[in-house]
Amino acid sequence: MNKVQMYTTQVCPFCIRAKALLKQRGVESIEEIRVDLEPSQRNLMIERTGRRTVPQIFIGDTHVGGCDDLMALDQRGGLQPLLQKS
Repeated sequence: MNKVQMYTTQVCPFCIRAKALLKQRGVESIEEIRVDLEPSQRNLMIERTGRRTVPQIFIGDTHVGGCDDLMALDQRGGLQPLLQKS
């Protein structure tokens, strides 16, 4: 299974929803980068994604985007293949 990395904050409801969906799809481990605890990581996230909001989700080397992007990918049937790709 591809590695999942997510830029998050503690109180973000979209982060919680994205993590729940990923766990429903069999993801056992999510590498969380807490931009509220490490402000320098927010700058890296912005450089890496061009976006300022959390969550920002990466599956393998693919930037999926935020929670709405993740849910849309799942509805199109693209999430499971991306998770399984190696």
